[in-house]
Amino acid sequence: MSHTQLLNYINGAWCRSEAGERLPIVNPATAETMATMPLSPAAEVDAAVRAAANAFREWRQTPAGERVQYLFRLKTLLEENLDDIARTITNECGKTYTEAAGEVRRGIENVEVACGIPTLMQGAYSEDIARGIDEILIRQPLGVVAAITPFNFPGMIPLWFLPYALACGNTFVLKPSDKTPMTAQKICGLLAQLGLPQGVVNLVNGAKETVDALLDHPEVRAISFVGSSPVAKYVYSRATANGKRAQCQGGAKNPLIVLPDADLEEVARVAAESAFGCAGQRCLAASLAITVGEATRTFTQAMAEAAVSRRVGYGLDEGIEMGPVIRAESKARIESLIQAGVDEGAKVIVDGRSARIPSYEQGYFLKPTILEAVKPGSQLAQTEIFGPVLGVMAARDIDEAIAIVNRQPYGNMACLFTRSGAAARQFRYEAQVGNLGINVGVAAPMAFFPFCGTKESFFGDLHGQSRDAVEFYTEKKVVVERWLQ
Repeated sequence: MSHTQLLNYINGAWCRSEAGERLPIVNPATAETMATMPLSPAAEVDAAVRAAANAFREWRQTPAGERVQYLFRLKTLLEENLDDIARTITNECGKTYTEAAGEVRRGIENVEVACGIPTLMQGAYSEDIARGIDEILIRQPLGVVAAITPFNFPGMIPLWFLPYALACGNTFVLKPSDKTPMTAQKICGLLAQLGLPQGVVNLVNGAKETVDALLDHPEVRAISFVGSSPVAKYVYSRATANGKRAQCQGGAKNPLIVLPDADLEEVARVAAESAFGCAGQRCLAASLAITVGEATRTFTQAMAEAAVSRRVGYGLDEGIEMGPVIRAESKARIESLIQAGVDEGAKVIVDGRSARIPSYEQGYFLKPTILEAVKPGSQLAQTEIFGPVLGVMAARDIDEAIAIVNRQPYGNMACLFTRSGAAARQFRYEAQVGNLGINVGVAAPMAFFPFCGTKESFFGDLHGQSRDAVEFYTEKKVVVERWLQ
């Protein structure tokens, strides 16, 4: 059977890669191959970067007010094509249609914020810092920048970076995930309709060789990355060793603290969506619940009911609430971590292993899984599972619960459920994570706030989205001037 061969987009044209090796792009619900993706060699990365470098001079001289006109048109095209993009996300990523459509909407929000670049990119001016001398701060684009994006949000995460980079006057090279590159093809197809100058946006498919070529290329000034912590650390280390800016979002182990005064029925509903939404394959998925005092029994029972009732299947089918995980290898890894938790003494309350979905028996399905009595220092408590698995552990009080949060190697997100303002303030003040939720289960920042992370969840200084993105994609230049005549 012949499959669609995905193309690269270089210097304003779609082109077939000369790569000798291609990877199958598989629908995780059916295990059917939908397309093949080339593992583009370094020479094709070089062609894309050189095209971007050649386009940079003219693009940076284009006034910011003109640059954002392309983004206004991109917003309209994304909205008009939302259904098509969402269906593509469901088919290659596995999430439900509702989740996929929400992802596209979040991406569009970043396009909207980037349209404010004429204000966001403004500098500063101080008159008479000394007699007759003025000082000016201006922001200028870097040049060629690149993004390496993950499988779990193939539509949203490229749009964390691309709109801000372009609006600031940079040119752009995208390397999408080798598991979910079809969505990037759709988005790049819309960009190709905008009439951008050739070389301003480029797309190169591939895997490690392609990534390394971007990290090593002397013309690439900055790298944006989202993925696992080990790979984030590798990308950050190699990029910065080559003198590049880097913002590298890593993994997470997002804990929820549940106090006895919380509305436990509502908490269970919110926590189930956090833990099992997108099959747990998101960097803000809750994978650990820390229950305090008498909340333990009631919360665990309510969560078990929510897990058992969640409807699992193909994301385009009616009424489905959770899809498959991305690959057979991911399923096997998640199942092995569940077993490791059992071996460490955790008790399985709801077991989602060996899930069988009628008509989709070949798909990579797990059902929601809950384990209680998880030990704080155990593998299950420390490891990013990236699947629909929630571990539950007990704490004596909020002080112990926050201490458990702070001992985690990750610092992406933590959430607290309570009616107490004092507890909420203590949590906000003491918890060592970048994104905090209070009575919400997914503390996902809006596009006009940065997506923060700390410790092993982020490598770099400036995060994605909002003003952090503007700072990341520009260089500041200070001018001190005096005129004698």
